[in-house]
Amino acid sequence: MSKNIRNIAIIAHVDHGKTTLVDNLFKQSGTVRENQRVEERAMDSGDLERERGITILAKCTSVMWGDTRINIVDTPGHADFGGEVERILSMVDGVVLLVDAAEGPMPQTKFVTMKALALGLKPIVVVNKVDKPDGDPDAATDAVFDLFVNLDANEYQLDFPILYASGRDGWCDDTLDGPRENLHPLFEKVLEHVPAPKVVTDGNADKPFSMLVSMLDRDNFLGRILTGRIETGRAKVGDAIHALSRDSKVIEVGRISKLLSFRGLERTPVEEAEAGDIVAIAGLQTATVADTIAVPEVKEALHSIPVDPPTLAMTFAVNDSPLAGREGKLVTSRVIRDRLMKEAEGNVAIKITETESKDAFEVAGRGELQLGVLIETMRREGFELAISRPRVLMKMDENCKKLEPYETVQVDVDEAYQGTVVEKMSLRKAELTGMVPSGGGKVRLTFDAPARGLIGYHGEFLTDTRGTGIMNRSYDRYDAYKGPIQGRQRGVLVANASGKAVTYALFNLQERGVIMIEGGDECYEGMIIGEHSRDNDLDVNVQKAKQLTNIRAAGKDEAVKLTTPRKLPLEEALAYINDDELVEVTPESIRLRKRFLLPHERKKAAKAAE
Repeated sequence: MSKNIRNIAIIAHVDHGKTTLVDNLFKQSGTVRENQRVEERAMDSGDLERERGITILAKCTSVMWGDTRINIVDTPGHADFGGEVERILSMVDGVVLLVDAAEGPMPQTKFVTMKALALGLKPIVVVNKVDKPDGDPDAATDAVFDLFVNLDANEYQLDFPILYASGRDGWCDDTLDGPRENLHPLFEKVLEHVPAPKVVTDGNADKPFSMLVSMLDRDNFLGRILTGRIETGRAKVGDAIHALSRDSKVIEVGRISKLLSFRGLERTPVEEAEAGDIVAIAGLQTATVADTIAVPEVKEALHSIPVDPPTLAMTFAVNDSPLAGREGKLVTSRVIRDRLMKEAEGNVAIKITETESKDAFEVAGRGELQLGVLIETMRREGFELAISRPRVLMKMDENCKKLEPYETVQVDVDEAYQGTVVEKMSLRKAELTGMVPSGGGKVRLTFDAPARGLIGYHGEFLTDTRGTGIMNRSYDRYDAYKGPIQGRQRGVLVANASGKAVTYALFNLQERGVIMIEGGDECYEGMIIGEHSRDNDLDVNVQKAKQLTNIRAAGKDEAVKLTTPRKLPLEEALAYINDDELVEVTPESIRLRKRFLLPHERKKAAKAAE
């Protein structure tokens, strides 16, 4: 049976077409009926995934091709969700690497591919979107080969098969001028180049049952659901099992109450599964990712891959603003703590630590997007939070020298803007490592930059390039600390009293800077209502109304017209604030505020910091 199983992961950069390709694999393999209504990008099941058009969580599915079942894992393309990718690669025996014909391999492709090559997996390269007007499939193929060489791929991996495809139109071929009919060549390449699970060939199929947990999920009826690939033996419903930690200590004892196998888009209950298959098991309450589930006679835990450490941290605190508790229902430190601990349980790339105050928690993760997605999810669940500015996590080497995380940054900009981008990046201590023309009057710039300097730069970058620039980042390494980096250039306008903002007051404040609220918005003392045009903070009165008299002059009372306020979305707000500021997040609002609301407290804190 296991000889008729193939386990593959589909890896690619953001927006290169993984999930769309999987949609067409479903249709052409007969997994979904021709008349069955299936939503576009069926694997992106979460609300945030659909809204943002990105994959956040790795998900398993399977299709039948002939008498072979192909288990497919759809992986996130963004480096911030790299923790999802690393742990699922241990479940598969091959990878399909999807590359955009126009863009070629991007920094985040490099990150995931490096992990796959290190495990000895041989990729099947699919050059997608070859029908794009600006596509250059040959250049993309050459760039993939160069990438593999740079990542120390062996000769077996460098002899990779290549397919040319259009995932949206549902075809792929061995050659560029092929018949372009269907995706059958991809299925055939998977059967030809991806080996059956090793456990069949090395005799492990007859050993006692053991499985390494790679993914964690929760079901309202079944409780905790643990997903992984069965390494040895067979699993049956009702079998006694125990969970072992990485150091082979017994964590928990229980029974398999439910055994689920992946069939298309559904998890189907089965009575038995064997070595090599990817399954989900219910019945344990505390076992988590990287633990080993096995029958009681197995005493040794399976080897699990250590996950790269978090590089960025934020403080999640109880919302203590004057407007706290008006819009959210979940506001206490206890429910915030429980929710964060539940998140850390299933997400191996996130670390939670309690602070001394007990009302705040330090949440460390891979990047601003990953933590931003967590905050957005929590606010939709009804939480109110006060979030601090992101900060990078430093390390010390054996000589007690400070180390900080560095990132590889790849930027595609019009030639007219490259000078501005290089200047701004150099101010943030980034070094230019590559510059090549990328066609259409654009230049591709590659930088080696400290992660610290990139916090808050993306919004400025879009302004500098008039919205035409594309920036991609991926974690590279820890290296020597580069010294202080200048932060935000401008100060902010701070409300000096509580109440509703008056349009007349905001109209007169427009000369002072960029306004971020509208007339009628609820404000409080210490709340940030705009950006000052100079580098200092300014306390302003947003409740100042027009003095009414009984004398009128022609033309003096036209309707006051405000310019459109600059409303910052969550990720931009987190990147915008300084260390002495917070983002107040509620289910209905995102507000910026000073950490200390009263002016004399801010002055006292500033003196103490000097």
